[in-house]
Amino acid sequence: MSVDLIDELEAGELSIEFEGQEPWETLEWAFDRFAPGIAISTSFQIDTTALIDMAYGLDPNVRVFSVDTGKLPDETFELIANLEDRYPGLRIDMVTPRPEEVARMVSKHGEDLYYQKVDLRLLCCNIRKVRPLTKLLHGLDAWVTGLRRDQWASRTNIRKVEIDHDHGAIVKLNPLAEWTEDEVWDYVRERGVPYHPLYDRGYTSISCAPCTRPIKPGEASRAGRWWWETNAPKECGIHCAIESGGLEHELHAILGDDHDDV
Repeated sequence: MSVDLIDELEAGELSIEFEGQEPWETLEWAFDRFAPGIAISTSFQIDTTALIDMAYGLDPNVRVFSVDTGKLPDETFELIANLEDRYPGLRIDMVTPRPEEVARMVSKHGEDLYYQKVDLRLLCCNIRKVRPLTKLLHGLDAWVTGLRRDQWASRTNIRKVEIDHDHGAIVKLNPLAEWTEDEVWDYVRERGVPYHPLYDRGYTSISCAPCTRPIKPGEASRAGRWWWETNAPKECGIHCAIESGGLEHELHAILGDDHDDV
């Protein structure tokens, strides 16, 4: 990892500097500062496919990664193929959870544990998604996300440049922070950027197939995520650390005393 990382003061100053600037300007600065130790994290929603298009124009060798939780819809892999066709040379690294951890979780709680209670849904998210991503991030200096302030209440205060203390104090960049959903769609349509087929079927926030549904008229864009839960966070733990005594207890019980730290 680079020794030229930034601190909270510089992150705050940079966030002010980049406010009002276009996302690709933030990306261009970030590539100059952190390459090759920087990568884009994608969940294959319109936000990160727009970022992939911007980033590829700046550096065709841009590194892109995602997490294959084992529960992704078939349409996600269709989109991956379309993106790799559209951007020659682009390769999307798919990281996966440890099979033994998934097997122990499923053995203890069942395949569909996420429907039982919030703590078990968060446990599933942690093992299938958060832990694999955390392991990958330990090898980076900076990562790029598609977070926007208008997505959900927990994201209203995100900055374009942050220090990610949940992942070793690396730099977390949110170039689209001040864009609206309409602005992202305008960019995607004007540029002909490939997007997830489920958007055309009423989905507005896409992740694992069992945990995502189309939204109903008048619902918020993330209402289709974990829709069976009441008064629970619309987060998996990647972008919003969720501390729960029950979750930590279950995670410890499943992984055992000898699991590797991440």
